[in-house]
Amino acid sequence: MSSLESPSSAEARLHREIERRRTFAIISHPDAGKTTLTEKLLLFGGAIQLAGQVRARGENRRTRSDWMKIERDRGISVVTSVMTFEYGGNVFNLLDTPGHEDFSEDTYRTLTAVDSAIMVIDAAKGIEDRTRKLFEVCRMRDIPIVTFVNKLDREARDPFETLDEIEKTLALDTAPITWPVGSGKDFIGTYDLKRRQTRLMNEKGDDHRDEIGDDKLDALLEQRYLTELREGIDLAAEGTNPFDLQSFREGHLTPVFWGSALRNFGIKDILDGLAAYAPPPRDQAASTRVVKAEEPKMSAFVFKIQANMDPNHRDRIAFVRLCSGKLNRGMKVKHVRTQKTIGLTAPQFFFAQERQIADEAWAGDVVGIPNHGTLRIGDTLTEGENLAFVGVPSFAPEILRRVRLEDAMKAKKLKQALQELAEEGVVQVFRPIDGSPALVGFVGALQLDVLQGRLDQEYGLEVGFEVSQYNMARWLDGERQDVIDFQNGNRSAMAEDVDGDPVLLATSGYAFNYIKEKWPKIRFTDVKETQARPAEG
Repeated sequence: MSSLESPSSAEARLHREIERRRTFAIISHPDAGKTTLTEKLLLFGGAIQLAGQVRARGENRRTRSDWMKIERDRGISVVTSVMTFEYGGNVFNLLDTPGHEDFSEDTYRTLTAVDSAIMVIDAAKGIEDRTRKLFEVCRMRDIPIVTFVNKLDREARDPFETLDEIEKTLALDTAPITWPVGSGKDFIGTYDLKRRQTRLMNEKGDDHRDEIGDDKLDALLEQRYLTELREGIDLAAEGTNPFDLQSFREGHLTPVFWGSALRNFGIKDILDGLAAYAPPPRDQAASTRVVKAEEPKMSAFVFKIQANMDPNHRDRIAFVRLCSGKLNRGMKVKHVRTQKTIGLTAPQFFFAQERQIADEAWAGDVVGIPNHGTLRIGDTLTEGENLAFVGVPSFAPEILRRVRLEDAMKAKKLKQALQELAEEGVVQVFRPIDGSPALVGFVGALQLDVLQGRLDQEYGLEVGFEVSQYNMARWLDGERQDVIDFQNGNRSAMAEDVDGDPVLLATSGYAFNYIKEKWPKIRFTDVKETQARPAEG
């Protein structure tokens, strides 16, 4: 607080700043248009310029949020990118998540840091598997969903069929805010059901900002479009739900927008909808209490670690979600897990790989904290209180491999690299307590390519992978002495993860079930909630 700023004015400013934050993610099935929508939201939000960034063609086209080499080579997102921009008086924190299911762990952790999400649906394909899974994650966390039905410039299903599928498949009420006029080559615009105005694409296919009242449509539209539009509007008014803000914010209803991200159409509607409807920063559950965003003292948790975003400086950034209060550059905070005080000397706002120093940030913001291995996923930062935010998950791997190092003289460097990448969440590392070589675990096969590529490009390590005798890993839970007894009785199958937590390695489902029956006091879990646990003593 400035020396000239009274407590009451500081409190008022804190409230204003928090109220204008909108922190959201975009979820979708691969190829539904998530990356294109991300670009266009940034374009319409004024965060990027058109030339050379959005409209580049062919191989030269590069998404601003996809900065890793493997992302550019394969045209997919494999890590979460954070982008902060202002639009219409609001501050938007957009967390662009990987679309490929092999990187679901990164996506699930990112969803702990948002207050709302945009669900992108292909107008021709409807609800697809990945969309359904990510929606269920949002539902478990009561995250409000805004729906964008994309690719109306291609042949699409009947709008009512899409709405019906959302309601039946996801058990989610729908409330269309806009309505499509035509589809495919006949897609010409959308109708705002609340404002009763039509927006048409211009000859370039872009969003035409002149909104046309009902009284002027006869002179502008062919009869077939008029008939289709009016029939659709009448049916939508009679057969769909009105928008209810409370129901939306409780996760029971989704406002639905229609458009084409590729053609720049419907993007402003989404931004305006997020500004008007999406909730400001929500309360966050911690181990001892619920933390409210308006509380004056700063608190935050780490949901992502990213190393080597700038290969020239070998940097390591912890992305933190501010849960309450205000962050000031240079402030001292408690690192709850270690009980140590750390200084926030260079907090940063990010725009994909680009960054700028954050002199101040508020609850709801996402900032990067440069560090050299001090911060881990799940860690909590506070202004002194001993609390730990909960709910940041790790998932048991579906693939276990041993790393084959081509140059044995680099074993120490490999150990360090795996430790850093495990803390970052790129891979899980399990070190058997009998001293045998470490195993690496992956949720999806594409993660092997990412690990291999990063070890080569960032650490100069040429590696391969060998099949392990183990194919399952499970964390242990139970009374302390029971866990110790179990570890002593199963040393050949025990390992520790990057946090030092005990992990059972099983050769098969049959072997795992046998162990479960033999040790009924031990609970085995395939999900571990990572959180900052205060150092003992």
